[in-house]
Amino acid sequence: MKVVAASDSSVLVTLGAEVSLESHQRVMQFFHAAQQLNDRRIRNIHLAYTSMLIDFDPLRLTYAQAIRLAKKIATAKTPSRRMRRDARVVTIPVCYDAEFAPDLADVSAHAKLPPDEVIRLHSSAMYVAYFLGFQPGFAYLGGLPDALHIPRLATPRKHVAAGSVAIGGGHAGVYPADSPGGWRLIGRTALRMFDASAASPARIAPGDRVQFRPIDRTEFERLRTSRADSAR
Repeated sequence: MKVVAASDSSVLVTLGAEVSLESHQRVMQFFHAAQQLNDRRIRNIHLAYTSMLIDFDPLRLTYAQAIRLAKKIATAKTPSRRMRRDARVVTIPVCYDAEFAPDLADVSAHAKLPPDEVIRLHSSAMYVAYFLGFQPGFAYLGGLPDALHIPRLATPRKHVAAGSVAIGGGHAGVYPADSPGGWRLIGRTALRMFDASAASPARIAPGDRVQFRPIDRTEFERLRTSRADSAR
């Protein structure tokens, strides 16, 4: 473990050098141990692939104290096996129709696979949510099949619709809101991925397992109408 100062009120804790499920597990163990400690001098913890940024109250903690606290958290015992077994599985229904998948043909050509096989591979994998970033509720999902690893767009789109299901590099994700974006779009979900008024605003949380379920256009429209009705 390496702990260094990051700002006048934060320290960066690094628990690994490579992106992997093992390093992710160490990050999640640290995160759960910090939650259990419930030290009010810690204001927030921002997760990443192999590290986390601990934002602390500088009026109540010095750097030396923050580093000692980080080391205390890192050595705390956490039920890692139970956490893996009890990880929440989030299912995201996805419509892969051409209207929602402008990059499916490029992914198919890059992978040298027919579009139906790309969809099958994408929807048969079990993903892990490493962390949230880029925008509220955007989960970086590891576990994309190797055959679907593809570079991001050379020039990002100026507009990506909310709910767009995308892949980029070795990761998958779902855009929670309309925004620019450079990942390859291969489908769309009608689910709301982030709701600031909800008790748990983000549909996917770090540590969750995620599956994509293919649906047809009829079911997509039914889900979209149902969501619109519930918002009234």
